[in-house]
Amino acid sequence: MFAAENGLKGDPRLQAISDAIRVVPHFPKQGIMFQDITTLLLDHKAFKDTVDIFVDRYRDMNISVVAGVEARGFMFGPSIALAIGAKFVPLRKPKKLPGEVIAEAYELEYGTDCLEMHVAAVQGGERAIVIDDLVATGGTLSAAIRLLERAGAQVVECACVIGLREAKGQRRLNGKPLYILVEPREIDGCY
Repeated sequence: MFAAENGLKGDPRLQAISDAIRVVPHFPKQGIMFQDITTLLLDHKAFKDTVDIFVDRYRDMNISVVAGVEARGFMFGPSIALAIGAKFVPLRKPKKLPGEVIAEAYELEYGTDCLEMHVAAVQGGERAIVIDDLVATGGTLSAAIRLLERAGAQVVECACVIGLREAKGQRRLNGKPLYILVEPREIDGCY
């Protein structure tokens, strides 16, 4: 679901967030309109508004775990976790975490990837959200859900700053809700 359809219709913060995201045509390959959130991070007000919207949504949901997907989920997740009184759990690419980890592999459009988490990072019964910058196919979020659930967490929702209107990835989220702030901006008919 989009924030504008969930009580924030007409909220000027959403337009400011969208406007703060730079669109880089044909990166990393022809036909892709890369949604660059680094410019959002440079805009103090838009960055704060992004975090505040998520905090307002999750503050009263008894969330104890905010899991951030490497790497851009790390930019939003810790601020949200601190504001709602939860812990931040990084979900990392392989061989980035020291110590004992559990892993979850997932399919990409052209290959596979994997997320890892420390074994004791999540306790059974903890309520979790997963945060990332963008959802496209849903493969990474789906792997994050499986990883957290294997550790005993109850995944309440996934949250992304940017997501497609048709929410292609939602089918892969095992029935978990998906909360999205803005749609990707389009230039010359490409996303």
